[in-house]
Amino acid sequence: MRTHPGLFARRSWTCTQCRAHSSVGAQVRKAKTTNLPDAPARTRFAPSPTGYLHLGSLRTALFNYLLAKRTGGQFLLRIEDTDAKRTIPGAEQRLYDDLQWAGLHWDEGPVVGGPYGPYRQSERTALYRSHADKLISDGHAYRCFCSSERLDSHARHRSQAGLAPGYDRTCADISSEQSADRASKGEAHVVRLKVEGYPMFNDLVYGKTGQNKPNSNKLDFIDRVYDDPILLKSDGHPTYHLANVVDDHSMKITHVIRGTEWMSSTPMHMALYNAFKWEPPRFGHVPLLVDKSGQKLSKRNADIDLSSFKDGQGIMPATLVNFASLLGWSHTQKSDIFSLEELEKIFNLKITRGNTVVAFEKMWFLQKAHAQRFATNGGPEFEDLVNKVKASVEESHPPTTFAPLLQNRTLAEYITPLLRADAKSYTTASDFTARNATFFTTELNRETYISTSAAVPIQALHTAAAALSLVPPSHWTEEMHRFNINSYDGSDAVLLSESDAPVSANKLFKKELYHYLRWALSASAPGPGIPETMTILGRDETVRRLQDAKILTQDLVPSVGKRVPKSSKSQENDDRSWMGSLAPGK
Repeated sequence: MRTHPGLFARRSWTCTQCRAHSSVGAQVRKAKTTNLPDAPARTRFAPSPTGYLHLGSLRTALFNYLLAKRTGGQFLLRIEDTDAKRTIPGAEQRLYDDLQWAGLHWDEGPVVGGPYGPYRQSERTALYRSHADKLISDGHAYRCFCSSERLDSHARHRSQAGLAPGYDRTCADISSEQSADRASKGEAHVVRLKVEGYPMFNDLVYGKTGQNKPNSNKLDFIDRVYDDPILLKSDGHPTYHLANVVDDHSMKITHVIRGTEWMSSTPMHMALYNAFKWEPPRFGHVPLLVDKSGQKLSKRNADIDLSSFKDGQGIMPATLVNFASLLGWSHTQKSDIFSLEELEKIFNLKITRGNTVVAFEKMWFLQKAHAQRFATNGGPEFEDLVNKVKASVEESHPPTTFAPLLQNRTLAEYITPLLRADAKSYTTASDFTARNATFFTTELNRETYISTSAAVPIQALHTAAAALSLVPPSHWTEEMHRFNINSYDGSDAVLLSESDAPVSANKLFKKELYHYLRWALSASAPGPGIPETMTILGRDETVRRLQDAKILTQDLVPSVGKRVPKSSKSQENDDRSWMGSLAPGK
């Protein structure tokens, strides 16, 4: 099994009583208004390696993790691997990798260890058998020697009669001595819980719930039957229910957050706790995840497998964790955009009832928001985005197409300001590369330029573009370009009619200038602003593209009646030799 050195460092363990009297415990005691427990919570995530982590199981792990962190408690990982026949090779390691990718590091569990191990159920079989034997000796369980043929016949008989399923307790009356003797001789049997009733319980989400029903009221015209669940299978391995209860008690779990599909099993678990005379943990059941048509999102649907999100769609860990946190949890913050660290500070148990519709549009909104946050803050997350875009560019563009644009910059250095400027539009690396394709080639496929206002002569746009190009390399910065564009007044060149009088001439000119510059520099493609675009492309490429644009729009200059903007007349006697090819007469 692979391990991850440094990522699973053992944290110092502190008992619950000590934590309760610590500063964290004091904060927790003040947190009743947020629907939180008043003591540190010990929570767990207990996946089975019969499948991979999916969106619903990530949410379950996340809610348990956040409750533990919010209260200063511990988050445990337990592998429920008793179903060896359905175990998928490599699934356990992938569970570790996926949780680590999402940032959900466990305080106790496989790899990191802890005081209540082992943390794989396959290594705890003897513990389950000893507890089953204790239930038998206390009269709360019994061995059932009925063959599978008899049980099948009984079930078929009841089904044909239209009766509810159940077991008739044929083996419950076998004496303890005879039962032990038959078992010692190797006779096949299971162990059943002798249920006296299924109690109600107080759910953290749904309140008091359950059926509060006795276990002896299934009287019909044939016989009396009971819901006596199997605890130990004939091969000696525990069922989920026994192992789950024994482990939660043994590992001192205080709170269990799980999906509502497990709510029907909770009364059975409560009956087991009662039989053992153990204090049960607090249960909270979170709503089912459904699509827009109301259909349950199946864990067997590859579209919600974590690998689909992180590998197939390029979703960032911060995005998916943020998205999962909003599925059934309500908060009072002004924004839905949270880092994991922020969630650890504000999480509470205000979990909604009823099914939760999964709208993936929200996920893409969060993807853009987190990309923008990384671009602003920098750090390893932003470096990772840069590297992903770099790999995408190298895969989709031959080096010869973008090499002339780098100008002594590495590709990563060239991408960095581009990603900062357009991070608000980042969804995936490939989509970002496609959106900003004009930054990775010197060949632009411009459509014919179409003006948005006949009142702005094309020659006025040529003049403005030339003026913006006069900035020397030493001052070729985003701030300088923004200042120059904002300061440039082209109102004298605008040909307003009387009907246009209420319109600001300069505002009309600026709108057309931006329209022209985007066409000239990026072939009208969406992307960063014009000042950012000029800075990223560099002076030489910007000037070249503006020259090409002027040539392509030269036919739009009137041959007679040409109006020369006043802003250019004042510069006629200036020395413009430093303008190079843009100087008059060149």
